Amino acid sequence: MSLVTSLLIVAGAFVTATLSGVFGMAGGLVLMGALALVLPVQAAFVTHGLLQLVANCWRAILHRRHVRWDIIGWYALGSVAAAATVAALTFTPSKPLLYLLLGLIPGLLWLPRTWLQLDAARPPQAVLSGLSVTGLNLTAGVAGPLLDIFFVRTELTRHAIVATKAATQVLAHLAKIIVYGAPLLGASRSGLPPAGVFAIAVPLSMAGAVVGAQILERMSDVDFKRWTRWVVTATGALYLAQAARLWLGA
Repeated sequence: MSLVTSLLIVAGAFVTATLSGVFGMAGGLVLMGALALVLPVQAAFVTHGLLQLVANCWRAILHRRHVRWDIIGWYALGSVAAAATVAALTFTPSKPLLYLLLGLIPGLLWLPRTWLQLDAARPPQAVLSGLSVTGLNLTAGVAGPLLDIFFVRTELTRHAIVATKAATQVLAHLAKIIVYGAPLLGASRSGLPPAGVFAIAVPLSMAGAVVGAQILERMSDVDFKRWTRWVVTATGALYLAQAARLWLGA
């Protein structure tokens, strides 16, 4: 792996963990697209899963007193079911399809609230959240905007939203590591970054989560929701352009 690629992964780990620390999901979307530029799709999924697992776990720890553990328990039931299904299908998207999915996902944030009456605080919908969000995470690499739909109608504060979503994503990324990482075990050319890159990127992900938490403290709930939508949408537009470029160039 080249030095430039290694530096991109390391820098991306910090920047995207900071974004996720602020908005709860934008960082994962940015990181997935960046990794897919420089790594094979399967290796990008595993690398993304490892880095986001650390970032989300640390963010959940930082905001642990705000986590709604009842939601996490119900979410886990759906998450396990989704992981088992995708593992049985052995599906891996191509790069053009991956960028198309990444580009379309932000559109979920613009659906009229009256269309979907979803609330993660309700047990049946928390299970549905785990099933659908983990399923999308395992096919597109990220699912933050879909997860957000289950939280926009809750009465949770911005701290509780970020903390609970981080805890749910620990489960989703763990599923991604297992489903896509298992076939790479023992492979001579897995495409994964060397251990040294992870050794640097992991603590930087934790540092990014701390920085993001400090920025979050200075935001209002209104600004938090408004900026989340626009940051994620702009990222999605870039990914749609990348998908078109890959398909036209194929």
